[in-house]
Amino acid sequence: MTTYEYRCDGDGVYLEARFPFGAAPKSITCERCGGQAHRVFSRPMLQSSRRDLARMLDRAEKTRSDPEIVTSLPPLDARKRTPVLPLTPTMKRLPRP
Repeated sequence: MTTYEYRCDGDGVYLEARFPFGAAPKSITCERCGGQAHRVFSRPMLQSSRRDLARMLDRAEKTRSDPEIVTSLPPLDARKRTPVLPLTPTMKRLPRP
């Protein structure tokens, strides 16, 4: 679900509504006055603290010259795969990995 922002024509209040990605209507009904609230485009919520940003930049810089190397396999529980059932009879004939 994606959060969309709307601005009411009547009282100028900004509203937030959640819809599936790409399924937001152009306008909704304002909860306060009952008027039309039209969708506005705002910047995405890409917020992080300065500490998080510094940690991400440090990690990116470190992996440039000293990449992280896997030294062992993950535990068996993490490697278990659930079998995928074929969707059609034709898929049953495909080779399995």
